[in-house]
Amino acid sequence: MKITSVETHILDHKLDTPFESASMRFDRRQHCLVEITCDDGTTGWGECLGPALPNAAVVKAYGARLIGRDPLETEKLWQELYNLFRDQGQRGLAVTALSGIDVALWDIKGKRFGVSVAKLLGGRMRESVKAYATGSFRRDGVDRVSDNSEECAAHIAAGFHAVKIKIGFGVPQDLEVIKAVREAIGPEARLMVDANHGYDVMEAIRLGKTAADYDIDWLEEPVIPEQLGAYRAVRAGQPIPVAGGETWHGRFGFREPLETRAIDIVQPDLCGVGGFTEMRRVADMAALHGVRLIPHVWGTAVQIAASLQFCAALLPDPPRRDAIAPIFEFDRTPNPFRQAIAATPFEHENGMLAIPDRPGIGFTPNRDAIEEFCLKDAA
Repeated sequence: MKITSVETHILDHKLDTPFESASMRFDRRQHCLVEITCDDGTTGWGECLGPALPNAAVVKAYGARLIGRDPLETEKLWQELYNLFRDQGQRGLAVTALSGIDVALWDIKGKRFGVSVAKLLGGRMRESVKAYATGSFRRDGVDRVSDNSEECAAHIAAGFHAVKIKIGFGVPQDLEVIKAVREAIGPEARLMVDANHGYDVMEAIRLGKTAADYDIDWLEEPVIPEQLGAYRAVRAGQPIPVAGGETWHGRFGFREPLETRAIDIVQPDLCGVGGFTEMRRVADMAALHGVRLIPHVWGTAVQIAASLQFCAALLPDPPRRDAIAPIFEFDRTPNPFRQAIAATPFEHENGMLAIPDRPGIGFTPNRDAIEEFCLKDAA
């Protein structure tokens, strides 16, 4: 079994209504898929977190090294590719592109042995996972307070047990939104807030001290990811648990935050951290330091499928009779190709997601939809 091709598919759609987080503006949805094909016809699928076109360029650079190689040698190939750009790329695009390749290789491995990736990772701890709805960005041309509260109320009515909203636009307005959303979803639903590193330390502490009255599960990315000392200051200065990690890449990027307990909840993204190969190591490190792990998920059906496999195999920490189960981030923002590219979409039922037990990551492509949304002039 040898690799014969490494291809990327840039999926693209222009949004009717742009939306913003505290750090990014989205006027279109673009995602980079990785497709690896072997000489026996087996195909593996992966996805890269982050900007699609730059990721595709790095995947192309890596791909030249993979032709003729054994796709089952995931550890060996991961180390070789990581080392290729180590001097310039210990995080960022070099790792997000490698993540998409690694996920595709594990997909191939599961198909080769006829088992789900969760089983390859050590066993299926669960067959379904509770999802939380993520969204509530600042949309152009609408009132943010009423828009976010109405959206979140609809998510709870659809069966979700929890919602996550975007903040980081200024403490007074953010508190107004948090208050309105809590009133809209009621006291029983869980509520998380994500600042997308839009605050400085004093703002984050001020926000946290007041927002705690609204029973917030976690304050995500309160400050920029490079400022680990600032993370520790925010964690010490206000009562809401602090979460972060979607922009920390590889086990080396997670070592200091975990060792110094800069966070209460760690959020590696499977398609950004280094794929399954590296995600396992980060999960082990989190367990070693007693930090709860809740994966970050922001992508298409490919990432959803792969992240579900990881959640299926995630060991409970601590292992007890009524163990703490992982919860799954389920993007509810506009994206017409997110589920369309899957022959069998991954949709929730009353806030629960079933975890497929098909070989590999459990994703079967809808080639017509991939072709429909593929950016035609992407090199």
